Amino acid sequence: MSAILVLNSGSSSLKFGLYERRDGDECPRFDSEVEMRSGEEAAAVEHALAAISKFDAPVAIGHRVVHGGPRLTEHQRITAQVLAELRASTHFAPLHIPAAVALIESAGRAFPDVPQFACFDTTFHRTMPESARRFALPPGLYDEGVKRYGFHGISYESIVHQLGSRLPTRCVIAHLGSGASLCAVQNGRSIDTTMGLTPTGGIPMATRVGDLDPGVLLYLMRVKKMDADAIEQMVNHESGLKGICHKSDMREIERAADAGDAQARLAVEIFCMRIRKTIGAYAALMGGLDLLVFAGGIGEHSERVRSKVVQGLEFMGDFRTEVIASQEDIQIARHVRLMSVQCS
Repeated sequence: MSAILVLNSGSSSLKFGLYERRDGDECPRFDSEVEMRSGEEAAAVEHALAAISKFDAPVAIGHRVVHGGPRLTEHQRITAQVLAELRASTHFAPLHIPAAVALIESAGRAFPDVPQFACFDTTFHRTMPESARRFALPPGLYDEGVKRYGFHGISYESIVHQLGSRLPTRCVIAHLGSGASLCAVQNGRSIDTTMGLTPTGGIPMATRVGDLDPGVLLYLMRVKKMDADAIEQMVNHESGLKGICHKSDMREIERAADAGDAQARLAVEIFCMRIRKTIGAYAALMGGLDLLVFAGGIGEHSERVRSKVVQGLEFMGDFRTEVIASQEDIQIARHVRLMSVQCS
């Protein structure tokens, strides 16, 4: 049976798997994950390709691409032109796009005759109105692509797919992991989300700062004499939960909080408060809330976070909560299967 190879590169791991069509949906024939530290992507790819070498060659390859820049907004087949556009958009996501290009090139060398497809984390949020996409900046910057794109779109797509006919009119999905964001989904469409131009914005995350007063950046430049690279390192790798309590793993933070660590307790409180504020704002935007979904590693496994998030939301009336595991890789396989048929 023809298999789709999915390569899903995150900040600290590479997920990979082969998916086959069975009973009307994509099912894993083989899937795995390899941890990787900074600069080890080539080794991770080599490990993945070795692991799948015992199977027949895939009929197509699908990639999760975090950011496609202002022009690549649709899931699509990867061509030389698409690769060129990705390289030209590196400044929109310097931490993600070069790694995505390297992974595409590695897969192309391993399977030179197999078509490759890109599924973008930004695509789901194309439906946001301009009022949600625009920053309050001069219009020329918007025309250059300086706007809110939103991310975790493939995760949100997979949850909408899983809910199917159970998806209500007004839904908030909280994807809470090392990277974390929320999305307001009305009538199955994204109308707002917390991440913006890059995956650094929104609520605080494991090591990312989230939304920040621009004055703080000016302070860091003028008073601390930090350049762009140093600021980027701080806001992406030294902030968020780690910046508050020197720990980035919520499991470790909860254990420290239970042991009396005041900074760990503060980190949990800040994280949950920002999520709760966003849920309230999105409920106001949609005129109420029918369903709150928790997803991602923290959302799925931390009962403490889920409980603290919903505390105080009783004023919004009745809404149900669910925990649903993201199925990014299966969702990518669904898209790739459809696109490969359309391209054949």
